Amino acid sequence: MANHRSAEKRIRQNEKRRTANRYYKKTARTAIKKLREMTDKSEAETFLPKVISMIDKLAKNNTWHKNKADNLKSSLTRHINGIA
Repeated sequence: MANHRSAEKRIRQNEKRRTANRYYKKTARTAIKKLREMTDKSEAETFLPKVISMIDKLAKNNTWHKNKADNLKSSLTRHINGIA
């Protein structure tokens, strides 16, 4: 149990940030999965910038590591280029 008002506030802030981060991470993971399941190249190419934007936002806020974000973007781009 927190003994100081600042510690109680920190607990509240951490909980808010945790739930927000979980939401953004889950949304991004779902979008990545949806992009990988696409078979139409033109549709996937229009959806890719939205997914990359989500990934960049997570990396900017240190929710995901920068290298993880770069690896994901690279693999998704390769995947779309490989769609015939």
